[in-house]
Amino acid sequence: MTSTTPTDSAGRAQKAPAKDPWDLPDVSGLVVGVLGGTGPQGKGLAYRFARAGQKVIIGSRAAERARAAAEEIGHGVEGADNAETARRSDVVIVAVPWEGHGKTLQALRGELAGKLVVDCVNPLGFDKKGAYALTPEEGSAAEQAAALLPDSRVTAAFHHLSAVLLEDPETERIDTDVMVLGEERADVETVQALAGRIPGMRGIFAGRLRNAHQVESLVANLISVNRRYKAHAGLRLTDV
Repeated sequence: MTSTTPTDSAGRAQKAPAKDPWDLPDVSGLVVGVLGGTGPQGKGLAYRFARAGQKVIIGSRAAERARAAAEEIGHGVEGADNAETARRSDVVIVAVPWEGHGKTLQALRGELAGKLVVDCVNPLGFDKKGAYALTPEEGSAAEQAAALLPDSRVTAAFHHLSAVLLEDPETERIDTDVMVLGEERADVETVQALAGRIPGMRGIFAGRLRNAHQVESLVANLISVNRRYKAHAGLRLTDV
């Protein structure tokens, strides 16, 4: 049997060329579900993806509430209860409040089996000094999701986006980078490509799920920035 492995002039096997990190998959045909899609962050993400041409379903504990929010968003967005949203979607974004994060995912373990799950929840507390980061027992919201959903492919992304900008129809572009974390390169690249569907955004690989805590925690700093400067700050990574 003849070997097809490339060799150099001395007969030594050559390494395959490194993959272009910006060679991302076509994700235009994926159905995106948003759990917690009736809240500001969920509605904003649903609106942006639908406006970019993605098929979007938003979920809520109450299907009627989800359908009302979907009608408000327009652009072909559908509403359903959380379980139906999970079943019908290829990629499921978790945008529920931190307080209900664990219970919501535990209840949907079966529906989310085999799905690509994108956790964008930020565990935060608030007191008279402002926002501060909480540390879940598992290390981060994303790691909690991975522990509760052993049959799902869990990633983390979309933490640092302003819901105000996401929902504003007058804002054509949102110039920011989205830090994406995960265990499998193919899953991370799918989420990067989804981020890139929104004009102005880039999805950037930012490490494994064990690094999610500091990404989630950074939102507390951004809240402080936004309050001081009356802004809707995001992130840009230089030299990438």
